[in-house]
Amino acid sequence: MSGSVVYQQALFPELVAHFPSTRYQGSKAKLADWIWEQIAALDFDTCLDAFGGTGAVAYRLKMEGKEVTYNDILCFNYYIGRALIENNRVRLSPEEVSGLLRRHPEVQYPRFVQETFAGIYYTDEENAWIDQTITNIRRLADPYQFALAFFALCQACLIKRPFNLFHRKNLHLRFAEVERTFGNKASWDRPFEEWFCIFVDEANRAVFDNGRENRAFNCDACDVPGEYDLVYIDPPYISRRGVAVDYRHFYHFLEGLAMYDRWGEHIDRRRKHRPLKFQPNEWTDKTKIYQAFDRIFERYRRSILVVSYRSDGIPAVSELVSLLRRHKPHVRIESFRYKYALSTNSEAREILLIGV
Repeated sequence: MSGSVVYQQALFPELVAHFPSTRYQGSKAKLADWIWEQIAALDFDTCLDAFGGTGAVAYRLKMEGKEVTYNDILCFNYYIGRALIENNRVRLSPEEVSGLLRRHPEVQYPRFVQETFAGIYYTDEENAWIDQTITNIRRLADPYQFALAFFALCQACLIKRPFNLFHRKNLHLRFAEVERTFGNKASWDRPFEEWFCIFVDEANRAVFDNGRENRAFNCDACDVPGEYDLVYIDPPYISRRGVAVDYRHFYHFLEGLAMYDRWGEHIDRRRKHRPLKFQPNEWTDKTKIYQAFDRIFERYRRSILVVSYRSDGIPAVSELVSLLRRHKPHVRIESFRYKYALSTNSEAREILLIGV
């Protein structure tokens, strides 16, 4: 997605909040207004976005004055939730950004990205910049400033990647003299430092206080502490062919940055693009996805359950409705025609199941 999403609504008439631009596959940024329209009449005050991702839906709910809890099992996403949802006031000043972009003589800078990912995703110079910048970011004492800066670094890393993914070793695509049907070479060639400053500005403009104590967590969706009036569930998608969207694999480089000092322990060095070692996940396993849905519906059975889904997934919509009706007597189905990024199925629709 290019450009930030602007939300404006009655609760804060003087405020126009700019949700940051995102290149994250599966983001609901373009659907957040539609989702809100479907649930606005429901009676709820506290809510959980159990698979928070880019934070687009959690942010929309924050705009409506709800007390929002964001959760994501991926650590790099958790920092998005901390920066944009939990954080109500903290921003990064130009002086602080300048400090993040400088090399400090008293700091011993590691060379992990340079030595591990040479020739895979970025140039040698860019890898050195990443090592330096993540080291500077990790020296920030304020957790919200860290989260804002980490968000900006991740967005800069994404925009300079073909397809905005880390699914294969393909640095050569940025420099090959070929006719292009994808990507934006001008974006790839723009220096990391410039992109970082742009995304810091976007993150700063997204910060606002809705007068509530919002929170961010980094755990399994069923393990989030507390009870909520409404729980929004947007899990990974499994196509009818049984192919899952594995966000941990697509964005393993960003997840590695989130655990920079332990990154090397988790890399699968047998593969050319140096992904993280495989971790089983019931949400990306077509044989376990049914029990995963049943488990989360049971965990939050006292809440209004709102499920984002695709019309062409596993389980089928009819099967998912049956699962939801085990826990909720009334299930409403809404749908919206939407073109998904990188999808070849033009007939797929966005589905929203609402169980009360």
